[in-house]
Amino acid sequence: MSRSIESVAVVGAGTMGAGIAAASAAAGCRVLLLDMNADAVKAALQQVDQDAQHLVTTGTVETDLEAVSDYDWVCEAVVEDLTVKRELFNRLELIRKDGSVISSNTSGIPLRHISEGMTPRFRADVAITHFFNPVKVMRLFELVPGEDTHDDVIAAFAEFGDKRLGKGVVHAKDTVNFIGNRIGCFFMLSGLHLAKPFLREGMNQETVDAILAAPVGLPPTGLYGLIDLIGLDVMELVGKNLATNLPQADAGHAYTAFPPAEQRMHDNGQLGRKAGGGFSRQIKLDDGTRSKETFDLLNETWRDALPGALEGAAAELGEVIFEDSPAGELAWKVFGGTLRYAAGLVPEIADDVVNIDNAIRWGFNWVHGPFEMLDHLNPKRVIDRIHREGGQLPSMLAVLEQAKAASFYRNDGSEYLGFDGEYHSVDQAVN
Repeated sequence: MSRSIESVAVVGAGTMGAGIAAASAAAGCRVLLLDMNADAVKAALQQVDQDAQHLVTTGTVETDLEAVSDYDWVCEAVVEDLTVKRELFNRLELIRKDGSVISSNTSGIPLRHISEGMTPRFRADVAITHFFNPVKVMRLFELVPGEDTHDDVIAAFAEFGDKRLGKGVVHAKDTVNFIGNRIGCFFMLSGLHLAKPFLREGMNQETVDAILAAPVGLPPTGLYGLIDLIGLDVMELVGKNLATNLPQADAGHAYTAFPPAEQRMHDNGQLGRKAGGGFSRQIKLDDGTRSKETFDLLNETWRDALPGALEGAAAELGEVIFEDSPAGELAWKVFGGTLRYAAGLVPEIADDVVNIDNAIRWGFNWVHGPFEMLDHLNPKRVIDRIHREGGQLPSMLAVLEQAKAASFYRNDGSEYLGFDGEYHSVDQAVN
């Protein structure tokens, strides 16, 4: 049957639930917003545009859960705890109406774990609908079906995300951290480890951030600035989830735990911006002005922030990774390593390069997605360097080499190279 979403019930009024409710109301949908805590619901309502607040009904889980029976989409956005989610879904399944769709906004718990032992109706109607924070700003909307999810359910979510919410819909598979966070968190966690030798050899942290930013098409936060924005507490939970759920041979296993200095920062509550400081902080001086300080990871003390040194680094986008210099080696190991990691994840996390590129551009604000960047750099140069270093080609670079193809995209980006070694229409990948 054909499904449509005109009304949305969100259970969980935290940051993500509030954002989903606000976006749905802004799109003209009737919205129900529930939480265990009435004060949390009141605070979440303030995130809704004033001219859309009349569309939102609020309540608590204990007194108003039955009201979800009047809504087309029931979205769970509670804490990242499998037991809590499954208990809630069992309650929701008893009261939601026939024809409704149901989802979790989990950022990393596989849907198969949520769905295990649930009713056939639930398994047919459920998906993961993963937004990036802040929902109002970030374009990425990852859509993940389960083994038994009906096609019309995915079609309804895709239509709603695209047409009503104006999001970039990415079709992901039910693997740990899906697409965006699988690759983005590899960049961050591997970067913490791979940057350490460069710090010991005299490169400062500000220079690490400067190299891993505009020169490779990444936002100005670089490495340490991005983790400060997210928080070491969140990154530790991500690492633990990856350690448990990554495939056994995955390269990410080497980086799921923090290096010692970063672990001590975490344990001391030095988590990032939300805690007043992480790798950097702003301090107020006696004259009322502010000064920036950096937490030196080698001696674990605060010092005045220094400028990042990019003198001599290649000006053209991405060329730094081929430089014979410390900056070039850092860029090749961290950013180049992330490109190689992404190139090995087809068809594991997505069936095609298109959804991976879209996820990283929309979720992490890269100028180019991994495969677009490889095309920009010329994949043959990367392949030749991997061969020279005695490395193994990741799956999609091996496909490209075996197909004797020059790029992952051709015909002005309208066709992409598939895992089968043939070119396919980009439109088929995104629809």
